[in-house]
Amino acid sequence: MDLLLEDLTAIDDKLSHRHIDLDPKGYFIIYIDHNERLIYAKHFTNVINERGLAVDPETGQVIPVRGKVERTYTTVFSGRTAKELCIKIFEETPDCPVTFLDHAAYLGREFVRAEMALVSGKEYIQD
Repeated sequence: MDLLLEDLTAIDDKLSHRHIDLDPKGYFIIYIDHNERLIYAKHFTNVINERGLAVDPETGQVIPVRGKVERTYTTVFSGRTAKELCIKIFEETPDCPVTFLDHAAYLGREFVRAEMALVSGKEYIQD
């Protein structure tokens, strides 16, 4: 059976709405810079509260999922490819900022999407 693009998109959309536990080591904001031809991943720390929500460790405030949030990142990783970025984060960083395997898999998928956007000249929006 051949899967059409819309079938694959529907599967991904459904899976994007599942519950996931947040990584206690933090989260990443991923973006690309077409001029520099680089993929960037800014890492932000957080604490997970008793309700499973990400909380700013400095203020104790819940970090909203949508909207603009003014926070200071702890590290910025960059790479020319998804693989290069993954190696920097998962293999070369002494205290890896990712503790959950599903978080690592998500980052790998997003880095590949960002790389594809970089190569094709298209816009990248993190899922």
